[in-house]
Amino acid sequence: MAPTACVSPADVCIIKNDLNSRDPLGQVSKHGDELLQSGLTAKELVLDVLKKRAAEVDTDRCEPGEEDPFYVADMGEVYRQHMRWKMNLGRVKPFYAVKCNPDPEVLRLMAQLGNGFDCASKAEIDLALQTGIDPSRIIYAQPCKTKSYLRYASQVGVKQMTFDNADELYKIKTHFPDAELYLRILTDDSTSLCRLSMKFGASLDVAQQLLELAHQLELKVVGVSFHVGSGAEDPRAFLKAVQDARLVFDQAAEIGHELHTLDVGGGFCQDTFEKFSGILSDALETYFPPHIRIIAEPGRYYVASAFTLAANVIARRDVPDPLDPSRDAYMLYLNDGVYGNFSNIIFDHQHPVAQVLLSAADDSQPGTPNSAVTETNSYSIWGPTCDGIDVITQRIDLPGLLNTGDWLYFEEMGAYTKCSATRFNGFSDNHEVIYISSETGASALLNY
Repeated sequence: MAPTACVSPADVCIIKNDLNSRDPLGQVSKHGDELLQSGLTAKELVLDVLKKRAAEVDTDRCEPGEEDPFYVADMGEVYRQHMRWKMNLGRVKPFYAVKCNPDPEVLRLMAQLGNGFDCASKAEIDLALQTGIDPSRIIYAQPCKTKSYLRYASQVGVKQMTFDNADELYKIKTHFPDAELYLRILTDDSTSLCRLSMKFGASLDVAQQLLELAHQLELKVVGVSFHVGSGAEDPRAFLKAVQDARLVFDQAAEIGHELHTLDVGGGFCQDTFEKFSGILSDALETYFPPHIRIIAEPGRYYVASAFTLAANVIARRDVPDPLDPSRDAYMLYLNDGVYGNFSNIIFDHQHPVAQVLLSAADDSQPGTPNSAVTETNSYSIWGPTCDGIDVITQRIDLPGLLNTGDWLYFEEMGAYTKCSATRFNGFSDNHEVIYISSETGASALLNY
């Protein structure tokens, strides 16, 4: 189903006073309270749109697929995250990690905000270029590239790219000798949700050899990159990585390379951003003078909280409660699961939390919690496929007695969800997205 029209009511754009009138690309130095307040009010808007959309569906009479899962995407939340980035990491230019969520409206907003793009394939490069940006705003941040994709990058002018091994240098020499190269170094990502060092990154013992080989091949090395892992949990990993990058910069200068850019990768999360950015900023100030350009590759930081997913209960089974056999428990089956938008459970180690959106057992206004409903029941929540691993939640207590036709919703579903959904068992991976904007800044940039 195609994305729906956007919603942007003026009364929800509540970053007030002078912040609304600022240049959206300009520096913001305060207004943290307004940003927080705006986020809370935006949440209420998202929930209202979710309820209205779900209430339109009569599961007893609707056409096949009309009760499919759907998203509400708040571009205002992406905008707020950008303002937050600029307040805390003003020196660091974001290159959005397309793989995290290649939604076209997200990419369009990233382009309008002046961000670059971190791409890992021809398809991602094409998506970035379709926003109308200059190829210089793309980094091909894939240390092990397909030859034909490398030639394609040359054809479209995407010069910036990473490498971490000798074979890659020989490949680049043959297929794109004019490329601008970043040596990706190994980091300690042992505390991260998704470890990348197991697959990519040159150790410091090998880094100097690679720099020397690149010089012999007359290839242009312009920077160093690292990635502390997706969903990093230890901010000290940034400090150590910056220190190691400084050593590699010095090695490169001795060999004859003129490095001008440091790519600090991704790993930024909603809950720990200020703590991580503070340590990173201090490290950059200590080890890298102002003339060195700093870029980063944030993904989940921008979009995780911007997307909320609604799914329909398609079946229910009554079973004994495994913790108390004298009580009933219930198995709920949704029309979405780990082979679909909940792929983040398997691939990204996430734990989406179900909340009740609409329930027939609630006799108050549609979607409005009934204060008289005080009982809770124990549920396990399952996906729709015929595979036993398709489980979303092993156990959760929810208010009321849920049944087929009811709706649940899940927040924080913008990262590594829709992008890795499959069509396993014949279920669709092309679900409706309702775009809204809770910020006038985002609305203006996207012409909502």
